[in-house]
Amino acid sequence: MTAPSEVGLDLGKGKGKGEAGLVAGSAAALTARGVCKKFGKVEVLKGIDLDVGAGEVVCLIGASGSGKTTLLRCLNQLETIDSGVVTIDGVPLGQRKGSDGTLRPSKPKEVAEMRKDIGFVFQRFNLWPQKTALENVALSPVLVRGVGKAEAEVRARGLLTRVGLADRMDAYPAKLSGGQQQRVAIARALAMQPKIMLFDEPTSALEPETVGEVLAVMRELAAEGMTMICVTHEMGFAREVADRVVMMDAGVVLEQGDPKTFFANPKEERTRRFLARVLDTGFGGPAAPGAPAGPTG
Repeated sequence: MTAPSEVGLDLGKGKGKGEAGLVAGSAAALTARGVCKKFGKVEVLKGIDLDVGAGEVVCLIGASGSGKTTLLRCLNQLETIDSGVVTIDGVPLGQRKGSDGTLRPSKPKEVAEMRKDIGFVFQRFNLWPQKTALENVALSPVLVRGVGKAEAEVRARGLLTRVGLADRMDAYPAKLSGGQQQRVAIARALAMQPKIMLFDEPTSALEPETVGEVLAVMRELAAEGMTMICVTHEMGFAREVADRVVMMDAGVVLEQGDPKTFFANPKEERTRRFLARVLDTGFGGPAAPGAPAGPTG
């Protein structure tokens, strides 16, 4: 693999780490206010408020079922919220102002237009199996943004080289390892030149030996100033790369803070117990006999 640091990811200037909240000097790239979501009678999100600054890296952590993935999917309208509002650069996503000033649901075409600015990397890659790595990366800019085929291919070759796959461009997904497939998926998202990247546990489906390949690319993206929201169970990555760590529990934001403070001195007992189980730190005492070692989602 070609290390991402050797090829570079020219996404903008790096940024300094901030405390809890927005990175110092950054405007809000994404905001969520009062976001609620139900599936049937089950209330999965219960009035989520979140601000993410331009160039900020926010890691969402918490036990399986806490609402992390649902929140991420609501942030780019893969799931429609029941109430609340999500804005990208101050513009409501999935909603538009009517003549009376009230917010109304956007038309599907309007949602698709705004979604162009949000890259999404799934747990299970979601590559087109009948297309090569190069074709997977080049296709969306042609179909969605109207980029010429030759230009899209040049961009795709550059991105695949940057994520260490210069020698695998003509390979089909079935011939790639999990880590290689996920790096193709990241390159595909970047090909759309998004303002924000969303990652839904991008290493959870990988073989242990390939996790580092994907995390290296994500570290490089963060260093280059990409705005990122990551659902992750990789606590080392969150501690090292995040500007802010957000703990979710039962559909609410339980607490948040900069990684140094968050991991060293969590405020909430639920957070201490969660970290004790995933980090073996001793917060709150040992896990109960037979308890799982950590979260699954």
